[in-house]
Amino acid sequence: MSIPMDDSTPARPPRAADTAAQHIERLILEGTLTPGEQLAPERDLAERLGVSRPTLRDALKTLEDRGLLTRRPRGVEVAQLGASIRDPLIAMLDRGEVADDYLEFREVVESEAAAMSAIRATDIDRQRLRDCIEAIHRAHDDGDPAAESEADADMHVAVYEASHNLVLLQIMRALSGSLRSDVLQNRQRLFTIPQVRDILRDQHVAIATAIVAGDADAARKAALAHLRYLRQALREIREAEAKLDLSLRRLKGGGLSASRG
Repeated sequence: MSIPMDDSTPARPPRAADTAAQHIERLILEGTLTPGEQLAPERDLAERLGVSRPTLRDALKTLEDRGLLTRRPRGVEVAQLGASIRDPLIAMLDRGEVADDYLEFREVVESEAAAMSAIRATDIDRQRLRDCIEAIHRAHDDGDPAAESEADADMHVAVYEASHNLVLLQIMRALSGSLRSDVLQNRQRLFTIPQVRDILRDQHVAIATAIVAGDADAARKAALAHLRYLRQALREIREAEAKLDLSLRRLKGGGLSASRG
């Protein structure tokens, strides 16, 4: 026999462990705690959350079971979100035949992310973008391609954060390893084109400047122009490399000829 529910009965208050877990989860979802970031030691964490250490352990265990936290020898850290799909996805993106599709995906996503960022960015977001551009200028002036690539990737992540779209942020953060590898590889190939470093620097400055100015249309167009430039330039490089490879195979008989080795 079912027991009639009394609407006047007060709801059971949430357990302290559940409240602590929800607080940590919210920080992860909004990007305040980032993948790979180590949490404070247990004693400090319990004090900051205002709970006992046994309660904290229950909260952390809940988040570990849900795949949001990972326990390492040095402590507890934020899990790499999206890891279950990231590895096969990266393997697919490494295939040359889908490289252009990946850049097309970024073209669509990043142009809209830039427009949203121009509308939603806070003063903190705008300062972060200024800092990213300063880092790009500094690495460019120092002639440091690795530092320039890192600053480039940091700026793209800053744009996602400034969009204040949590789904977009977490999806792109799940792909952040691929993004950084993609930026580095693209730059290495694009540096075969004269003045490309100046072009890429100017394109990033245009995106950030439009966002800081709150001009959504200009931010969208600047991001679109940047990704379209990447797609076209890399397409031309791939075509030239394919022609060279074909010429070398013909010269050597595909490596299978007895007379040509």
